[in-house]
Amino acid sequence: MAESSVRRSRLRVWYRPMTMRDSGEGHRVATPLELLFDLCFVVAVAQAAAGLHHAIAENHIGHGVLSFGMVFFAIWWGWLNFSWFASSFDTDDVPYRLVTLVQIAGGLTVAAGVSSAFEGDFKIVVAGYVLMRLAMVVQWLRAARTDPECRPAALRYAIGITIVQILWVVRLGLPESLALPSFFLLLLAELAVPVIAERKRWTGWHPHHIAERYGLFTIIVLGESILGATTAVKEGLDEGKHTASLISLAAAGLVLVFSLWWLYFDQPGHVRLEKAKSLFTVASWGYGHYLIFASAAALGAGLEVAVDYDTHTGHVASLPAAMATTVPVAIYLLSVWLMHIGPTNECRPIAIGFPVTAVLVLGASFTPAPIHITAGLAAALVVLTVVATHGEPVPGESPIDAGQSPGAKKGTPL
Repeated sequence: MAESSVRRSRLRVWYRPMTMRDSGEGHRVATPLELLFDLCFVVAVAQAAAGLHHAIAENHIGHGVLSFGMVFFAIWWGWLNFSWFASSFDTDDVPYRLVTLVQIAGGLTVAAGVSSAFEGDFKIVVAGYVLMRLAMVVQWLRAARTDPECRPAALRYAIGITIVQILWVVRLGLPESLALPSFFLLLLAELAVPVIAERKRWTGWHPHHIAERYGLFTIIVLGESILGATTAVKEGLDEGKHTASLISLAAAGLVLVFSLWWLYFDQPGHVRLEKAKSLFTVASWGYGHYLIFASAAALGAGLEVAVDYDTHTGHVASLPAAMATTVPVAIYLLSVWLMHIGPTNECRPIAIGFPVTAVLVLGASFTPAPIHITAGLAAALVVLTVVATHGEPVPGESPIDAGQSPGAKKGTPL
């Protein structure tokens, strides 16, 4: 009997039946494999931001923004689908790890094809993307095989994803005039698959785990922005020119990134997910983060463009150079406002402060020091949130734990 128990234990290490995890599971945190997944995917994010930077610097703004948005969708959608699936079905056994590593390889293939995609050739990006998505099909088929309760949803996922991937490959052979319309049609098809698959029953994703995963990716993307801007400033300083302006710009950029980090994490992201009563609410939160991630990545490109402008190495005018930073920041603030704060927030200074600051940031584009003013506005919004919520407990925390009397007024992020 002891030998049989050891064999069963070894089998569990190699293979575990893939069944839906408890959505109320305690102490659920990101796994080392998920962290590796994020780290590899940020390589693709960095490549996309670099492509956007070069396009704007060469005054190919429309083409650069469109190419960035299309490439970033492939990166973000692959990351999103893995994260939500892992929250529901992560077994951490050998088959699961191997399939996840295939997805990582697909993400790195997407990264390798970013430069070609900005030149109009999406073959490598599509190859990497389809590899990621077909690996996801394998995971869903495995879930369908071992979890009868989730089998209908898992099969709908597998069938829907497969059909759309076939269409992505077919799209490569379409005339150039149909390239853009077909992209947006397939984008809508991708977004529709989870909605159709989970229309009757949600899979067991974990609100705290999902909020942590989104928060970690936000940190990584903001970190990539710091890296890109730092590299650009270093190159400028190595030339021995414009030292004072570059140091000033670096300081403003750092204040700006720190402020955006603070504003994202000021309110707990899991609260809206825990209170969600409809698939629309969940989908809007999960899908809406595309704007947060993409704007955070674009911020790095914008700061690099600002360095190019100050060192006179770019070919873009002052207003577009300024808007390369101010527009992503405004989008980021509005997106965080919608995802975490909400226009009906009981704390009116915060509810109003985010959209007002976003408008002022756009106005800063027309000033002589747009990056510095934008950083100042973002820092001022941080001060406003700290002062406005001083002494209020975190939603879900008891007044006693927060150091308040039980009768103190609570705030809410919704």
